[in-house]
Parts: sequence; C-alpha cells; structure tokens
Amino acid sequence: MKKKLSNGVVSACCFIFSMAVFADLNGKWAGSITTPDGQQLPVTYTFKVDGNKLTGTAESPAGVISVDDGHVVADSFNFKVTVDGNDYPHAGKIYDDSLVVDIDFGVQKVKTTLKRVVDK
Repeated sequence: MKKKLSNGVVSACCFIFSMAVFADLNGKWAGSITTPDGQQLPVTYTFKVDGNKLTGTAESPAGVISVDDGHVVADSFNFKVTVDGNDYPHAGKIYDDSLVVDIDFGVQKVKTTLKRVVDK
C-alpha cells in the first residue's frame, strides 16, 4: 500500500515539475544569431506552450514568421521556421534563465543563447 502511495506521489511531483518547465518557455526570448555567412542577426522569439505543443513567432529585421511543428518534452523543445521556402529546424534546451538553441541552416548548425525579455 505504501509503495502504491509513494509511486502516486512521485508521479504527481514529476507531472507538476514538467508542467512548471513547460510554463517557463512561455513568453518572449531574445538574442542574436551568427548566420553561416558571419552576419549577426538580432532575433526575438515569442512562445506559447499548450500541453506539449509549442507555437509562436520569430522576429528579425527581415520581419515576423511563425514557429511551426513545435513540441516540448520535459526541458527540451524543437520547432522549425520557414524563410523564403526553406525550413530551418531549431532544437533547444530550457534552463532557469536562458534557452540554448541549435539552428540547422543545412550547411552548418549554429548554437545561440536566448534570454527572457522582461516587459517593463
């Protein structure tokens, strides 16, 4: 009986923890990307998590595009953005105060760190 109760408590705690991690991804995150040709590109991502589904937008000087096919699993996430007909997969990890994101440009993968944007 105690083992069943303990398993239930542990399962509930894991579920609550995973939901807290999901909630941490919601909102605006900003940083810059060094593109394969060496350009620094400022970017802002706005994410919304619903269950394990990730949606949102990515904004750069070129404009705003949607975050597509996004998923969140524990402290990891992935999605793609499409620019001029080309898909750019993103995969990342959630930390307390930042996101580390790998972006696949096809010819090269780029790693960047995003910080939460705090509205004043």
